[in-house]
Amino acid sequence: PLVIKSAEDAIHHGIYLIPEDRRNSGLVIDMTIRENITMPALARYATAGLIQRDKERDTAAAMSKRLNVKAPTVEERVGNLSGGNQQKVVLAKWLSLAPRVLIFDEPTRGIDVGAKAEIYELMRNLARDGVAIMMISSDMEEVLGVSDRVAVMHEGRLTGILEREACSEEAIMRLAVGKTNDARSV
Repeated sequence: PLVIKSAEDAIHHGIYLIPEDRRNSGLVIDMTIRENITMPALARYATAGLIQRDKERDTAAAMSKRLNVKAPTVEERVGNLSGGNQQKVVLAKWLSLAPRVLIFDEPTRGIDVGAKAEIYELMRNLARDGVAIMMISSDMEEVLGVSDRVAVMHEGRLTGILEREACSEEAIMRLAVGKTNDARSV
């Protein structure tokens, strides 16, 4: 089994986090869309120690288009974007590195209904393309609507795993309060 000891180790293995608090943990708000998207792989855009802004701009523009980021240009500050578009920039940053696993922590908190639908569709497409998606969510509707499998915890311990067919609000809540007879015990 893979043992991850640090954030750097996770990144090295293609495991990336889209954090709940994107403004403080997922983005540099005062920087542009371009700078945020290319930051994790800045060395890719350097020649003889100089950043090639054209290469950065091309990557950021392609990722912004792919994720339908609504902004006049990739030179727009991410602090000026809506919550949904900020979430897309965080996702674009990691997608540019060809992830193996994406961990979405409360992926749609604070974003509008239209952006939620786009995020869910992106998650489904990524899963279809072979990217493992782990979603952490306290939104029951989101959990039931998006998940193929639900792992439920109680007091810091895994109490069970429900396959999509066995998922219901009642089954999840039973596990969340510590009752384990409804699921595959862990």
